Amino acid sequence: MKLQWNQIDWKKAEEQVNRLQIRIVKATLEQKWRLVKRLQYLTTNSFYAKALAVRRVVTNSGKKTPGIDGVLWKTDKDKMEAVFALNVQTYHAKPLKRIYIEKFGKKEKRPLGIPTMSDRAMQALQLLALEPIAETTADRISFGFRKYRSTGDAREYAFSILSRKDSPQWVLEGDIKSCFDKISHQWMMDNIPTDKRILKEFMNCGYIEKKKLFPTTEGSPQGGVISPTCANMVLDGLEPMILDVYWRSRVKKTLNVKYNIHKVHVVRFADDFIVTATDKQTLEEIKLMIERFLKPRGLTLSKEKTVITHIKDGFDFLGWNFRKFRGKLIIKPSHKSMCKITRKISETIKQNRTSTQDILILKLNEITRGWTEYHHSTCAKRAFGVIDHRIWEMLWKWAKRRHPNKGKHWIVDKYWRTYKGRKWAFMTDNHILYLMMDTPIVRIGQMSLGKNPFLDKEYFENRARKHRYNMKKARCSNRAAQINYYAL
Repeated sequence: MKLQWNQIDWKKAEEQVNRLQIRIVKATLEQKWRLVKRLQYLTTNSFYAKALAVRRVVTNSGKKTPGIDGVLWKTDKDKMEAVFALNVQTYHAKPLKRIYIEKFGKKEKRPLGIPTMSDRAMQALQLLALEPIAETTADRISFGFRKYRSTGDAREYAFSILSRKDSPQWVLEGDIKSCFDKISHQWMMDNIPTDKRILKEFMNCGYIEKKKLFPTTEGSPQGGVISPTCANMVLDGLEPMILDVYWRSRVKKTLNVKYNIHKVHVVRFADDFIVTATDKQTLEEIKLMIERFLKPRGLTLSKEKTVITHIKDGFDFLGWNFRKFRGKLIIKPSHKSMCKITRKISETIKQNRTSTQDILILKLNEITRGWTEYHHSTCAKRAFGVIDHRIWEMLWKWAKRRHPNKGKHWIVDKYWRTYKGRKWAFMTDNHILYLMMDTPIVRIGQMSLGKNPFLDKEYFENRARKHRYNMKKARCSNRAAQINYYAL
């Protein structure tokens, strides 16, 4: 009798695969590349690794989006058959389904390549064997698409190098033009340590648009499970290349001390990065170095988005605006980010003109909670208040449009109530609209950059647990303060 999907011991599966991944990390640190290759083979042929790969595909946000074959794995039987069908030796990739998504504030759209479910599972399987190497060889200050790292960590590191009185004053805002679409296939084949035949299948599968097959001669398709890790590995080496030039050694008595007279630092999140320096001329030199670094990888800098800015003028990075006011660094949600959330809320309210108040509250809460969770570690209180006010104005128009023949007092009594001393709470008997101003500002703290997520898993879990505790504590004290305030 075959093992059933609901009988798989997932804890044991994760332990078995994690044990292999730790061995890959240790072999990589010792540069035993033959052993690494052998351990990768064991991983990609493991039943538990195949099961975890399928589980990742059927539990992520794209589980309801099929590829060109229209196949979805909905039942336990489908999932189990998919596990047994994952075979590295006989695998051949199907073409991608090309779709386009809108870019905020632009007429042009971003192309995405949607693989089939079986291709996604194979990519997830290969990623289990590639990720330990990618994490071990990655740049120290790279935060994008990596385990236990986030945009918040990139922001905190940027804060640490820009907030002091003697911090560098000039910043190079770097942006790589069409990064995923232009990566050199030959460079990836020569430098990414994974199964070359499978990697070639991923890269050369082509895509179908308007029932026509188009070849893929460059790039790593956006929408693939393994694509972000591959793109990260393509850009790894950028930070040490720059710092090796500007961090110079000086012998001081018996110690070999490194110093950085130009205060050059790099912060990178995927293909977005910033470089700091004391003067503009140094950043012009670094810009040329970066262009030379990207050329063999098939990449170029975007001329429009790559600019050099003084910290007093401010710059946007990862949805935040960094700017110094009177010598103090302020990080707050960017104007573009606020416009984006406002438009999203507006569209949601328009799409729910005829929906019930409960449904509208639930949909708005999903948007506002996500946005506040992203920005709650910055100087965002004023931004939260602005967005709350915009939401109130939009809801007032929504309510008046629903009842054109009713008076203002009737509309207020129907949709707004007094809750815990607070007037104008948009709520029903079951749900209440979440106010962004209720979110406390809690710093996440800078992470230790030398930790490996496979060898130091406990450190990252303790760090996440500590932040959750701090958030809970701040929410409780904030809620108590609000009740006392409105009770006055």
